[in-house]
Amino acid sequence: MLRSLDIHDMLIIDRLELNFQPGLNVLTGETGAGKSILLDSLGFVLGWRGRAALVRQGAEQGEVVAVFDLAAGHPAHEVLAQAGLPGGDELILRRVNDASGRKTAWVNDRRCSGEVLRALSDTLVELHGQQDDRGLLNPRGHRTMLDAFGGLDVAAVRGAWRTLQRARAAVDETQAALDSVREEEDFLRHSVQELDSLAPAPGEDADLDTARRRMQGAERIRGDVDRAFALLGGDGAEAALGQALRWLEGVAQDDAAALETPIAALGRAMVELGEAQDGVQRCLEGLDFNPAELEQIEERLFAVRALARKHGVLPDDLAGFAETLRARLAALDAGESDLEDKRAALAAAQTAYDAAAAALSAARAEAAGRLDRAVMAELAPLKMERAVFETRLTPAEPGPEGVDAVAFTVATNPGAPAGPLDKIASGGELSRFLLALKVCLTGVGSGVTMIFDEIDRGVGGATADAVGRRLAALADGGQVLVVTHSPQVAARGAHHWRVEKRVSEGLTLSTVTPLAPEARIDEIARMVAGDTITDEARAAARALLTV
Repeated sequence: MLRSLDIHDMLIIDRLELNFQPGLNVLTGETGAGKSILLDSLGFVLGWRGRAALVRQGAEQGEVVAVFDLAAGHPAHEVLAQAGLPGGDELILRRVNDASGRKTAWVNDRRCSGEVLRALSDTLVELHGQQDDRGLLNPRGHRTMLDAFGGLDVAAVRGAWRTLQRARAAVDETQAALDSVREEEDFLRHSVQELDSLAPAPGEDADLDTARRRMQGAERIRGDVDRAFALLGGDGAEAALGQALRWLEGVAQDDAAALETPIAALGRAMVELGEAQDGVQRCLEGLDFNPAELEQIEERLFAVRALARKHGVLPDDLAGFAETLRARLAALDAGESDLEDKRAALAAAQTAYDAAAAALSAARAEAAGRLDRAVMAELAPLKMERAVFETRLTPAEPGPEGVDAVAFTVATNPGAPAGPLDKIASGGELSRFLLALKVCLTGVGSGVTMIFDEIDRGVGGATADAVGRRLAALADGGQVLVVTHSPQVAARGAHHWRVEKRVSEGLTLSTVTPLAPEARIDEIARMVAGDTITDEARAAARALLTV
């Protein structure tokens, strides 16, 4: 419920504070007094797109603050949560427009975007009038209104649609993957065969390269190592050391003490020489190779490296790459079966969606008939008993809301062609159609403040009284704001404000005054009689208020 609206320096309003109440709130006044400015200001704080220049002439900025009471479970709570804004049972919207046109908004003292304001406004306020494209005249909302009127649950169709979309995506992805693999099937099979034939192993490239280098260098170093081995052997160092040791041992009996140390050293040298000979011999044995083996190693090394270059991978990655190609081939071989399974799942999902959508369409057709009868019953008291209202269901592109397009159409006279509300009905007729429809849809927007902008234009007498009664009924248990020029409608209000213009120091300003009972009689009398209020007009006003 809209609790208060504070307006500062907007158009011809310098400062205005309004405190609204539950029930039917009526705003009256002369044409041009500023009633539309109140709606412009409310639309501004709700983020609606409207006039470009709103700041009062001479002011640096204009500001509007709207305070709403939110009941538990009000849909605005969800919008606040999704936007990361603080909630509670009170919602304060504030928006500022500076003289340059820059707009800034706050929700509960937190900065927010115009998009968030508009999302909140959809849960807070409904505007109905002859130029309204946000409410009942907007055909994009007719399907939702019909579903709400009929109490229809669209969840089953939405769930079936999500399942259908997932099944379609699965088929498309599998088909695309299969097509991609088929395009390179010959390449895959040849490559896998080539890789399996060579069977490269991780680390093999380094091992082959090491063996190749060793064999290539063996011939060059073998001669030097062989000559060194010969010098260490029996005809070289070993023979010389052995002969020297024998000579020294032969004379050691004459001077044993003097030769003991060199003889021991020569003995150690003979041991070390033996170890050196063993090591050199092992080296010579390791340098022995078969030239054919070198050729085989080189051929395999070159084959491994050539295959790695061909596939753009490292030699050590060839084995893993082969596994990848084998997996793709396996996917190709199993792909047809998998695709058939997913196509079967898609067909089942399509069948389930079609059944759910058909059931929803049937329920909508039944609800449309009930809505048409309800609206026609409301049109008779509004002096439109010859008009025809029809809710039309036509095929629409399948989607999460089903396969129906819904549009409210009217024919103002029997036999006349039916068409959209705003294209067929005249101003007064349109107002009554909208009111009748809204009466039938009462409860659809629970917790929403309904605003009717001169919806009684072009009607009077008993018809205006019927309009007033229906507005009062709509306001029962909720909140309705109506801008009206009809005394019959104004008399039905639970709360009444008069909007008027005044000139102060050369400036035209608009004011809004809550009316006490006596002042209210005078205002309704003015609406009955015009500028000159007579006793008869006051009596008529009292009669309207007491009916």
